[in-house]
Amino acid sequence: MTDPYTAARDAATRLAELTGRERHDAVVVLGSGWSDAADALGQTLTVTPLADLPGVPAPTVGGHRGELRSMTLGDRPVLVLNGRSHLYEGHSPDVVVHGVRTAVMAGCTTVVLTNAAGSLRPDELRVGDPVLLSDHLNLTGQTALGGPPPPAGFPSRFTDLVDAYSPALRALAHGVDGSLHEGVYAGMLGGAYETPAEIRMLAALGADLVGMSTVLETIAARHLGAQVLGISLVTNAAAGLATGGLDHAEVLATGRDAGQRMVALLRGVLERLER
Repeated sequence: MTDPYTAARDAATRLAELTGRERHDAVVVLGSGWSDAADALGQTLTVTPLADLPGVPAPTVGGHRGELRSMTLGDRPVLVLNGRSHLYEGHSPDVVVHGVRTAVMAGCTTVVLTNAAGSLRPDELRVGDPVLLSDHLNLTGQTALGGPPPPAGFPSRFTDLVDAYSPALRALAHGVDGSLHEGVYAGMLGGAYETPAEIRMLAALGADLVGMSTVLETIAARHLGAQVLGISLVTNAAAGLATGGLDHAEVLATGRDAGQRMVALLRGVLERLER
């Protein structure tokens, strides 16, 4: 994509054609372990392959359904991207954030990003717990705002990330589930899991959670003015802190087990958004 902003605007036009809706208010990106939440989140109006959206490749990671859903929650139009693209799949940063950019250009002022994560504090942030992101460490070595500057009409690339994860949205989430913890998410390139030495390094840097997504999408969404809520599902203790090895099948199983709590959290937040 030579001009990712024009590509996202064109994809937003196609999104309206695919869904029959001119705009959506909020978008939810469902990561590993979260895909079943789409079935109970609200009334589904349309389901199409995610790859039908121009510029979005079909996901290759297990647990990412590759669906684009237009849903109604109450009277609110909500877009669900059931799957995402990752740097470790060989995609550029512009491809990784293209779905989120498209959603924001289609009217989504709220972006909810979910993911699976390893816990660096397994005694407090336990397997099966959703954890709100309070901040992140972008350790991917990539950015969503590299390359040529944004074209005329778009904000400067030098985006303020002091409140990358909206305090107001986090307060809404705490109102839905008062037992939620918050933590700092370290976004890594992947796709191998981290080594125990890397986990010790991340802990020293202030990370509470570690995963392989989300950070670039957050930067892209904030650049375009959307508010972001990040939610990690703790699927394992990080390397060196677990009793056994790490396996993606464990990630998906944890997601299935925590499904009802995740759906209740997502529904509760979306229902409380201001119009």
